[in-house]
Amino acid sequence: MLDLYGIPEERHGRYVDLRRGAKVKGWWDDYADAIPRDYANYIELENEASSVAIFTPQVVTGILQTEEYAREIIQAALLFSPPGEVKRRIKVRMERQERFLSDESRTLDVVLDEAVLRRQIGTSMTMREQLLHLLVLMGRSNINLQVLSASSGAHPSTAGEFTILGFPGEDDDDVVHVEAMTSSLYVEEEAQVFYYRLAYNRLCELALSPAESRAFIESLVE
Repeated sequence: MLDLYGIPEERHGRYVDLRRGAKVKGWWDDYADAIPRDYANYIELENEASSVAIFTPQVVTGILQTEEYAREIIQAALLFSPPGEVKRRIKVRMERQERFLSDESRTLDVVLDEAVLRRQIGTSMTMREQLLHLLVLMGRSNINLQVLSASSGAHPSTAGEFTILGFPGEDDDDVVHVEAMTSSLYVEEEAQVFYYRLAYNRLCELALSPAESRAFIESLVE
């Protein structure tokens, strides 16, 4: 089939591995009743990724959320869902976070808009705990977090949040994930992915340095 569809021979191994892994059950499959297929697909990609780069302009990205902050976000998003589904979704988020962050061979780069840190989610204690959690995570060698201050002005991603997933194999190209309210978009075309990478690099240039970002978050905690 690979020959029939003209897939280059050097990329055959990747597709063969995907076929072999298709029948392997992932931990997220245990929550199939609580998470939509789009979300499960993203978790599967994230599970395979060796690097993740995220720009988030609205709220703290899920992989960095405390449980209480995540509860507020998920309850707001699942306004008409039963409490059981909310609890299951929180559990998925916490397990996803633990599995990714416990693997120090993976790198996580995040640019947070200043508005994310100033938008109160839940109580003042919820926000304080979330900010302190970010400071703890910033102490890890495989996590780089920067704050895009309001004074930075116009930037190349005013359209919203995106995530760039990088994979360890030489033949495995980066994938960009763009989340909407009811669906997700996966960008795989090389030129478009390259544009997102350039945009992310520019965001890093405009953002406060990691040290300045730490000082900024600390000032919000005081």
